[in-house]
Amino acid sequence: MQVTTHPKFKKHYKKRVYPNPKLNKKFKQRFSLFIKNPNHILLKDHQLKGKQSPNRAFSITGDIRVTYHKIDSNHLILLDIGTHNQVY
Repeated sequence: MQVTTHPKFKKHYKKRVYPNPKLNKKFKQRFSLFIKNPNHILLKDHQLKGKQSPNRAFSITGDIRVTYHKIDSNHLILLDIGTHNQVY
């Protein structure tokens, strides 16, 4: 699977996730799981509604989410990462 990152994702990852070693480790674990099995129950992957309806999201922790857009079955773009309120 080909994964690209939006500039906003890179900026927010550096600011919100990278400084916290536990959260950074959790992101890497969940992202690896997402690549292997996007439908895994721990990820709580779901379609978004409203203005973000073409996008999807999955959970890193109870409140930390990653939003993404699926281009096709082999390509996706990571759009944003942060708390529920930050990304929605």
